[in-house]
Amino acid sequence: MSQHVRQLTGKSVTDSALSQRRSHLPWQMFETLMEETLHPKAQQKLHPEAFHKGLLACGLDGSRFSVANTPQIKASMFKPDSRRFQAAFAKVGVAVLVELGLHNPIAAAIGPQEESEMVLSRQLLDRLPEKSLLICDRYYGVPVLLIEFKEIHPKGQREFLVRARKNLNRKWMESYADGSALVEIRSGKKKLLVREIVGQVRRGKGAWSKVRLWTSLLDWRQHPASELLALYAQRWEQESFYRELKVDMRSNPLVQSHTPLTAAQEIAALIMAYAILVDERIKAAKTGEVPVLRISFLKTLEAMRGLWQFLETTAGLLDERGVRLVVRRTLQRIAERAIPKRRQRSCPRALRQPVSSWRCG
Repeated sequence: MSQHVRQLTGKSVTDSALSQRRSHLPWQMFETLMEETLHPKAQQKLHPEAFHKGLLACGLDGSRFSVANTPQIKASMFKPDSRRFQAAFAKVGVAVLVELGLHNPIAAAIGPQEESEMVLSRQLLDRLPEKSLLICDRYYGVPVLLIEFKEIHPKGQREFLVRARKNLNRKWMESYADGSALVEIRSGKKKLLVREIVGQVRRGKGAWSKVRLWTSLLDWRQHPASELLALYAQRWEQESFYRELKVDMRSNPLVQSHTPLTAAQEIAALIMAYAILVDERIKAAKTGEVPVLRISFLKTLEAMRGLWQFLETTAGLLDERGVRLVVRRTLQRIAERAIPKRRQRSCPRALRQPVSSWRCG
């Protein structure tokens, strides 16, 4: 941290002094910083791959960061149970709302008090932008959350497409020609109409697996079931986002801060730094005229680190025109190293038939 402060300000302050000062900063300040710096960046004309029929494809999911076993951490946090034994490190949870087509964080909630993923995710439901489609896994495909989502957004175009567990009850209402069905889900006395889509998918040459999706997009003609079933695969971009955030951006598998509060601050800083790199990724994609996700995040990060060090070393030696030329050439080099197009699926996703089976159960 002291090296970064010296690079940014030219002032020398020790790591311990900076850590002590940072520990006195209120968490609300970091929440405000994230609210001000994290926002949607996709434009439909420039990034059509980030939209589905005018709706911005967004994802919401949680993850956890391992924190070092410092005395302060041990005294205030528990180590969760793993599959076999107790985990080696305590965890700080995080939930992030992401533009799936750009891997851009829109909003984030971090739990220094060991809040659950559901508690953190619910804090972000009202941050979904207008004209957007929320795509989530089965953890979020429960009636109580979906009904709450629609209560938060009674007006406007904020829709959802989520996977639902097969053991959840619903009431059949009507079957549609595309293989989907209108069903009613309940939570207590509250109820909501959703479309249910049941299909079979497989990854590569693996075994087939059945999935059940619920969506608030009720018009089956405008949003055919086959399209939504294929669109749900985009949810995996959230996993790629977390890999880039937790693996590519860090040289150490552990959060290095010594207290739960400063650990949350460090994670917030990582997310905001990631958002800055998304800007450079978008610029490089525009330079190379390729989709943003074909620009390697890791190569962008490495190039920006090298550019930062070069500009710091040559400060005062280059005029403004020279600096702009160096930046432009760096973006061109990143664009030249774009990732090849992804291969097509070896096997398409298919809807379960016949439609008449919806009348059973």
